[in-house]
Amino acid sequence: MYRPAAPLLFAIAAALLTGCVATTAQAPATLPAAMTVPAGPPVDAATARANFDAVLTRMEPVIEQECRARTRGLNCDYRISIDARPGQPANAYQTRDGAGRPVIAFTSALIADTRNRDELAFVMGHEAAHHIADHIPRQQQTTMAGALFGGLAAALAGADPSTVDMAQNIGASVGARAYSKDHELEADALGTVLTCAAGYSAGRGAAYFARIPDPGDRFLGSHPANSQRMATVGRVSAEIGCR
Repeated sequence: MYRPAAPLLFAIAAALLTGCVATTAQAPATLPAAMTVPAGPPVDAATARANFDAVLTRMEPVIEQECRARTRGLNCDYRISIDARPGQPANAYQTRDGAGRPVIAFTSALIADTRNRDELAFVMGHEAAHHIADHIPRQQQTTMAGALFGGLAAALAGADPSTVDMAQNIGASVGARAYSKDHELEADALGTVLTCAAGYSAGRGAAYFARIPDPGDRFLGSHPANSQRMATVGRVSAEIGCR
């Protein structure tokens, strides 16, 4: 017998969301003075590229050293490169190649958009932190668990195959986002440590958030509000005595 899909999928989504996306009120953090310092004017392409090269030279050994000190058996031989494909938005991302080597890529647009070396260093530290914290496998696990739970719930409710497939997709999407905000804040915290260890100002670097669109604290959003991220950097900077 045919069963309406909408109520079933709503119930599945509600079950999957329980306890997944939670925000806790925190006292405002004292932001480092560097966050109140103007980032400076836009820089030309040559300066932006020179800044990237200088930051890479200084940050890479620090990132790899911290990776080896904080992990066991993880590949810490980072490959940091520029994604020069035309039309790519300002972005940086971390992934792993087939051998498990960590890869960090900066699009040309992001490099051009940064205004000082501290911003580049913080973004690099943030992306490196995702690997050190093992976020990719952890997110893959929650994605798979969400898909399995969604499909199983639909199947047990007697849904037809197409509805089961849809429920699996919903479950996978919710699972992928279940801890993504927490992962971003974890990467901000460890990224602050990495940035400061290389002699850059994480506070000044994280001020980059003040110039980009704020994702807010959207339901099922993948990134926390910019203010939350800056507060995390401020707290960790104060804890480790970083400017």
